[in-house]
Amino acid sequence: MFSAVARIFRTPDLRRKIGFTLGIMALYRLGSFVPAPFVDFGNVQSCLEQNQGTSGLYELVNLFSGGALLQLSIFALGIMPYITASIIVQLLRVVIPHFETLHKEGQSGQGKLTQYTRYLTIFLGILQSTTLITVARSGALFGTNTSAECSQLLTNDTWYAVLLMVITMTAGTGLIMWFGEMITERGIGNGMSLLIFTSIAATFPGSLLAIIQSRGFDTFLLVLAVGLLIMMAVVFVEQSQRRIPVQYAKRMVGRRTFGGNNTYIPIKVNMAGVIPVIFASSLLYLPALIAQFNTPAAGEEPAAWVTWITTYLTSGDHPLYMALYFLLNVGFTYFYVAITFNPEEVADNMKKYGGFIPGIRAGRPTAEYLDYVLTRVTLAGALYLGCIALIPLIALALVGANQNFPFGGASILIIVGVGLETVKQIDAQLQQRHYEGLLR
Repeated sequence: MFSAVARIFRTPDLRRKIGFTLGIMALYRLGSFVPAPFVDFGNVQSCLEQNQGTSGLYELVNLFSGGALLQLSIFALGIMPYITASIIVQLLRVVIPHFETLHKEGQSGQGKLTQYTRYLTIFLGILQSTTLITVARSGALFGTNTSAECSQLLTNDTWYAVLLMVITMTAGTGLIMWFGEMITERGIGNGMSLLIFTSIAATFPGSLLAIIQSRGFDTFLLVLAVGLLIMMAVVFVEQSQRRIPVQYAKRMVGRRTFGGNNTYIPIKVNMAGVIPVIFASSLLYLPALIAQFNTPAAGEEPAAWVTWITTYLTSGDHPLYMALYFLLNVGFTYFYVAITFNPEEVADNMKKYGGFIPGIRAGRPTAEYLDYVLTRVTLAGALYLGCIALIPLIALALVGANQNFPFGGASILIIVGVGLETVKQIDAQLQQRHYEGLLR
């Protein structure tokens, strides 16, 4: 293992790619601490010290931005607008036939879809930056029960100052998108995922330090041990797959013979990745957002539905919140897998090229068999995602950690998934140069 790592840095091309990737990641983290124009840096830092736990309403975006959101930096939105745009474009393939046609056209069609994703990312950046600045002006960014400093985060809230802040944050989103594409082209690949990895990994020390300060060193060691076990379990499940054998009949095209080989269709236990966790978190934030904008004035009684939402759907340690979160994760896993994997399309492609599953007739019986296997494998993946998503909420109730608890939820899924993919990328480049790879 260590000799393979040493060979990485002895290979000039690979060493240059890794150095370029690390440089971009450093610039990305540096921009997360540069405040946007007309932001009172001192008041923001004071509010961050007073509110160690992240506001639940902005927890996911703050996690993916590496803490830059609550600092109102030039990279405050992080990579979240691009993630949202990518998911929307992917879902639109089901609704808009033109998008599905572009997806099937190969590299040229994928290029057009990427261009649409960029345009949508900029639009979402404008929308989200406007919302963030509006919330900061109202003094509700760190919650309603805060000091006077947290209601005065901006030094100038005139229209031209707000416009400049929106332009700056949107430009920061575009720059982050360009960073990711540069890592993909000139670095070790997987650019956007590596930037998300960087943001989440940057929150690990603060989360672990909060556990030490609130529960002591013994609890910290216990959390580390449990975290290692969780990470091992996540690696095991993420690598698990159900391989469906496929045989291809021999075909004669002119004087050449094609086919006749055996392969398999890999159906992963977790085909949906981290997307269901993002969907479920975003959906559960909507009631809290609606309730926040319907908060009564001082001296008035809140409405009954506002009180119910505040009691049951804003605190992550409430049993009802946990049950809804688990069920939403299970439901969104089935929903996303049904969109991304079409058994009928796979069966038609196999039939077109002379492929068949041993013991299963080609065509509709093959599609039904694939759907049968997919449904049962997805059940295990959905339950797994639901349990992983509940870990930060359980830690919030038992350990006193904030909802960005590192060993669970979206954070552990992204850290492990991106780490495995990056190791595979480096291993493939080592194999191309006839070196022994990192994986054996």
